[in-house]
Amino acid sequence: MRVGLVCPYSWDVPGGVQAHVHDLAEALIALGHSVSVLAPVDEPDSADLPSYVVPAGRTVPVPYNGSVARLCFGPLSLARTRRWLRKGHFDVLHLHEPTVPSLSMLACFAAKGAMVATFHTATARSRALQVFGTTLQPGLEKITGRIAVSPAARRVVVEHLGHDAVLIPNGVDVARFAVDRPPHDRPTVVFLGRVDEPRKGLQVLLDALPALRAQVPDVELVVAGPGEVEAPPEVRVLGLVDEKDKPSVYAGGDVYCAPNTHGESFGIVLIEAMAAGTPVVASDLEAFRRVLDDGEAGVLFPVGDPEALAGTLAALLNDPERRRLLAARGSRVVQAYDWRHVAREIVEVYETVRAAAPVELEDPYEPDLDEVDTAVDDPSRVPETLRRWLAVVRDAVELR
Repeated sequence: MRVGLVCPYSWDVPGGVQAHVHDLAEALIALGHSVSVLAPVDEPDSADLPSYVVPAGRTVPVPYNGSVARLCFGPLSLARTRRWLRKGHFDVLHLHEPTVPSLSMLACFAAKGAMVATFHTATARSRALQVFGTTLQPGLEKITGRIAVSPAARRVVVEHLGHDAVLIPNGVDVARFAVDRPPHDRPTVVFLGRVDEPRKGLQVLLDALPALRAQVPDVELVVAGPGEVEAPPEVRVLGLVDEKDKPSVYAGGDVYCAPNTHGESFGIVLIEAMAAGTPVVASDLEAFRRVLDDGEAGVLFPVGDPEALAGTLAALLNDPERRRLLAARGSRVVQAYDWRHVAREIVEVYETVRAAAPVELEDPYEPDLDEVDTAVDDPSRVPETLRRWLAVVRDAVELR
């Protein structure tokens, strides 16, 4: 079938949703489907884009739900979205995070027919839902299939949108992460994530380091990920690592540490680390507990507690047999998250919605955007732009 995927966040900035859309596209193509991805691209001239990615415009960083999202929203983005929909002749349109004011929301309102949406986040207080409330409902009601990547994300769909969602987790290309593990000259702990985003918890790990060194004097901490961080000289900071290098980064650790403090709906880094054969120590968050099978496939420690983290890491680093057992359990757990299985579950959702009409533009109305500056999209004015655009859409719907 012909599948149109819409990514709301900048394709050339690392992120979980972007990685999910990329890997899903690759898995669907491997299953024989035709795929096109619409995504924001900040540097289209220099970006090494897959052939199936269609750039929809540049983004602007916008504070959103306690973080900073790079959004693509405005009249130019809308025009490009409509052109992509018109040319695509899709059997199914798959939107990711349609409540985020970006491309997925634009496509949701611009299209009709067989539409599936995946909800990734577990944020109970969506700014878009708070600000626009029932104004978004006519567009969201057109979605005919809903997927949530975790029970927490599913609760958001049920409680805030009044619908249920099929629970399908994030996927991992397990074979890609199964690399040879290098010999370690000293005990090594690895952290991989956005180092300057507080909720990723790197500061908790840095605060635990003195107590950890007291118990494991020769321990090495390797930190990888985008952003600037002030770390002690003995911490090896790799900075942003290429996707192709991530498996070797995970495999370079005796333990992978995920000290995140809040706001996690799944925990893809845990799956990736386990796929690389590295045992995991993680904060006792609901999402992490589920992935780690309530502590059977990894070790959990109290959220935000550096002293407890130091003790947990030291105990595991000093127990090679336990690390071996956890790695073996992790290898079994990750099989359920392999894209070969996850993609087929998503295709089953596609099949259930294909009975609806094929995807096409929502006619006869065309939002009147003549009063908006069409020379440039400015997502920093998202609330104003979105409110005006939704008012036009709502009026057109009421006039039918």
